[in-house]
Amino acid sequence: MEKFINLQENKQVAIIKAGLVTFGTNGYKKASIADIATAAGIAKSMIFHYFGTKKALYLYLAQYSAELLIGEINAKRNHCGNDFFDRLTFITEIEVDVMKRYPGILAFLKSLFLEKDPEVADEIKGLMAMGEAFRAGITLDGIDAHKFKDGVDPSLVVKMLAWLGEGYVSQVGVSATMDVDDLNHTFNQCLIMLKKNLYKEAYQ
Repeated sequence: MEKFINLQENKQVAIIKAGLVTFGTNGYKKASIADIATAAGIAKSMIFHYFGTKKALYLYLAQYSAELLIGEINAKRNHCGNDFFDRLTFITEIEVDVMKRYPGILAFLKSLFLEKDPEVADEIKGLMAMGEAFRAGITLDGIDAHKFKDGVDPSLVVKMLAWLGEGYVSQVGVSATMDVDDLNHTFNQCLIMLKKNLYKEAYQ
């Protein structure tokens, strides 16, 4: 791994992007190191030189993706305000920016949710739990909860939105070429509808 870290940044990014697209498209088992190497413009042997195994590369990309998104959000969290829906919109815009810079990351993250291969399943399960806990925390911590109608549980709304997102990408599919701006627009329309139904009238 140290050999990879010592590479020039543009070469690191090329391998990362190629890996995200290939694993995101094919899943762990079917993904080919040869395809990743070709997409990155390097020899297949160099992937093994940098990572040793396919599993190591896969788990590196999973950790990298999580740290990238968490880092971007944490860097700007002081500007997200205390309104639940405004905060969700703000966080989503950060995520969309990351998706534009790394076109394969959405497909890769979706593949993590679906990955069942026993060689990586336990590690991915732990990483996904960490990500879900972070997202719930960043979404709920310090929000102005009294804006919600009586009986509405904000934590349940977070879960519902996660299910909505999972269902949407399962239905339409994801790819490195998908229009993330269109996806973001659809999500924001859902937030507007939920705000009108879940917030007290004075805050809609």
